[in-house]
Amino acid sequence: MKSDSLLESFAYAAEGVRYALRTQRNMRIHAAAAVAVIMAAALLHLSWVRWVVLLLAITLVMAMELMNTALEAVVDLASPEVHPLAKAAKDAAAGAVLLSAIFAVAAGCIIFFRPVMDLLGSGG
Repeated sequence: MKSDSLLESFAYAAEGVRYALRTQRNMRIHAAAAVAVIMAAALLHLSWVRWVVLLLAITLVMAMELMNTALEAVVDLASPEVHPLAKAAKDAAAGAVLLSAIFAVAAGCIIFFRPVMDLLGSGG
């Protein structure tokens, strides 16, 4: 069995991200939200600790979306017909994305609250 080079492995992984961005509306929404959050964080000059938490939250959501996309593809391949277990698997994977997105929004609210209040002069 031929082993892929490290560079080929990275290329395959990048193709997976490109596939999800090309085919999954929610992945494009998450990516757009990530760009907006990164721009806001840069404009507000957030501390490195806040940056780390934001980047972790972004990575978590996008990784969950990639896993959801992969699971949906495998389920569709294994069970092209409608089946309750296929639905359960897809729903559970979508639930993981939802939970990670809820966490990311909550973390973003906490992280941005003080800097936005300071910017508005409210002091919060």
